[in-house]
Amino acid sequence: MTRTLYRNARLFTADDPQWADAVVVDDGSFVFVGAETDAPACDRTVDLGGRFVLPGFTDAHTHVLLMGSALGQIGLTDARTLGEIQERLRAARPHATDELYGGGWLFDAIEGGAPTAAMIDAAVFDIPVYLFANDYHSCWVNSVALVRLGITRDTPDPIGGRIERDADGEATGMLYETALQFAWAHRDALTTDAQRDADVDRVVAAYLASGVTAAVDMALEEHGLAALERAAERGALPLRVDAHWFILNTGQDAENLAQIARAAELAAQDLPGVRVLGIKLLVDGTIDACTAAMRHPYADGSNAETIWPAERLLPVIAAADAAGLQIAMHAIGDAASTLALDAIEHAIATNGDRERRHRIEHLEYAAPGTAERMSRLGVTASMQPVHADLAIFANWSAQLGDERVDRAFAWSEYEDAGALLAFSTDAPTAPFAALTNVYVAATRSSALDPSLPTVQPQYAMPLDRALAHATRDAAASVGDGAWRGRIAVGQAADFAVLDTDPFVEGESSLLTARVVRTFIAGREEYAAE
Repeated sequence: MTRTLYRNARLFTADDPQWADAVVVDDGSFVFVGAETDAPACDRTVDLGGRFVLPGFTDAHTHVLLMGSALGQIGLTDARTLGEIQERLRAARPHATDELYGGGWLFDAIEGGAPTAAMIDAAVFDIPVYLFANDYHSCWVNSVALVRLGITRDTPDPIGGRIERDADGEATGMLYETALQFAWAHRDALTTDAQRDADVDRVVAAYLASGVTAAVDMALEEHGLAALERAAERGALPLRVDAHWFILNTGQDAENLAQIARAAELAAQDLPGVRVLGIKLLVDGTIDACTAAMRHPYADGSNAETIWPAERLLPVIAAADAAGLQIAMHAIGDAASTLALDAIEHAIATNGDRERRHRIEHLEYAAPGTAERMSRLGVTASMQPVHADLAIFANWSAQLGDERVDRAFAWSEYEDAGALLAFSTDAPTAPFAALTNVYVAATRSSALDPSLPTVQPQYAMPLDRALAHATRDAAASVGDGAWRGRIAVGQAADFAVLDTDPFVEGESSLLTARVVRTFIAGREEYAAE
């Protein structure tokens, strides 16, 4: 192998010491980190032109195929009114054949927050339209889509989901939580392997251009697994990809446990392109749609039950823990995160002490003391700063409407308590750009609309810690901290080169900074034109 010196750089190591100006890479790993004057002899030298270098980002919670498909559909996050949404649908209609897909719309873009099929029909009525909400936990469809999905007044609500209905019992066009499976199953049936391969290719290109060197798919299923394997076999998957197998609450313990057995089977295999680490469950929904499970009601007096009741959840978590699987539970409301931790404690009591690193995803509002409990149990806080972007925060805060808003997305509580805190994006529910994510974490300001005033600055993090949570700690969240995530001797040479130094130019420069080179295991996988 060629031993290469990378010099004339300002390297943020996410380690101690925090800074270096040169590294040597050999056989895919860093063999020297420090001052150039101390570097060993090398076969090759690369001058980085004084640029800023940092460890490659790990997007510790994402959805690979879903992100790929979202990159190819109508974007609606910045459509702030129903009229804007309808205009984009009209503009897209001539380019569609049989169906039309869009995503990212916000509930507060619809006056009254109650989307209906008739609203889409006013723009496109002749082909099915499926519009996924910004959180991808709800789907808004038009009348012909309801027909195509076979949803009638007699269609029962699935476990953990709801088909919105009018006073006469007719479906209105909104599918909440697990009712989304009607749309997913339909789309899966129509999507070809070639389309899924294109989705993976889009994600790889987007991530490499963003300095992301590893990703954790948080809802892998058979189609996604096959697509990742095909990508690896054709040499198109340089990203390090880990995954959690998605577990659906069927209401039957035997069927639920069969899904755990499948995850354990995959975790024991050396699969091309992906390492299956564990399982992922949705314990509740989202605050924006009032489907997250809260200990106290929403501002309108409503509340939501957990998708997994305790009697179904505890045996599944205990079985997964016994199988050595890493457990990831989506828990946005405080009732959900409390139940999730109860289940983990039950698993520990059932299976005894051993090495384990489970995790809770999102934690958008958690009860006081949750961070300390997670630290004590060794549970990772997997959080997405970009979900707190102020441009999409108004509806979130309006749904709670009380002092709970003051503890929204309290990242620093977990850090202060000593819990492992890993940052990610949950793409496509939010922009996938890692630098944007770090900007929100470090400023508590909006990346979508930087003109908005900062809110809750007490939860903003110093830039070095925000970067470390998105690199070092995100890698550690999947058990890889000993060999990747930092620029240090013995670590994998995964790193990104930026055209801007945010420590010099300030956090706002993260919004315009560009990744110019991305390396994985010492191999250059991306170079900006």
